[in-house]
Amino acid sequence: MTEPLSVSAVLLDLDGTLLDTVPDLHAAASAMLRDLGRPALPLESIRSYVGRGIANLVKRVLAGSLDVADDPSAPPQAALDSFRRHYAFENGRNARSYPGVMEGLDAFKAMGLPLGVITNKAAAFTLPLLELSGLAGYFDVVVSGDLLPKPKPDPMGLIWACGRMAVSPADTLMIGDSIHDFHAGRAAGCHVFLVPYGYNEGLDVRNLDCDAIVPTVENAARRIQHNKMTGQHNPLHTARA
Repeated sequence: MTEPLSVSAVLLDLDGTLLDTVPDLHAAASAMLRDLGRPALPLESIRSYVGRGIANLVKRVLAGSLDVADDPSAPPQAALDSFRRHYAFENGRNARSYPGVMEGLDAFKAMGLPLGVITNKAAAFTLPLLELSGLAGYFDVVVSGDLLPKPKPDPMGLIWACGRMAVSPADTLMIGDSIHDFHAGRAAGCHVFLVPYGYNEGLDVRNLDCDAIVPTVENAARRIQHNKMTGQHNPLHTARA
């Protein structure tokens, strides 16, 4: 890209794009495994298991493998309950924003762009995490993984968020860190930027045909401009579910 990309809104993934939440997830997973009388897993294993919601994370932790995510069966209820209980305590305690995140969000806001979060994390954890990390005030729309029938990589959440912000998906930029963000963005008809530092199940996002690989969210802000002709943001169109 040589010319700035003209957009009317920006959607961002949460875990692995805005915040490194693996320390919290690892602490909760380790406590769950202790409850079950099983040995803990290294933090880097948890990092590779993130990306498809808590139920899949629990299944992967129990199996010690990525390969169970496509199994439609639910994880054991006792394990899921244990993880949720521990994660409710650990959520946000050690999560940190990545370099350039706050600067990038400030730059988007300075341009007058409406912003949304699209995450597969349940609302019970998403909203407290945004508050604890100081990010909540930046976002006009928050789409958690249990708000709609289909989470990412389905485009439903992105299209719904664009509707709430009164912008076209074709004039919207999706910024994420994984193949699920890429597919959701492309299926919705959005522009897609990817960061290379997040959670993509051990794969390299640089192999995906996105619009740009950006080293930071701040760098993404430098590559865009606000298309004010098509952006018709209504501040009353706000979702916090």
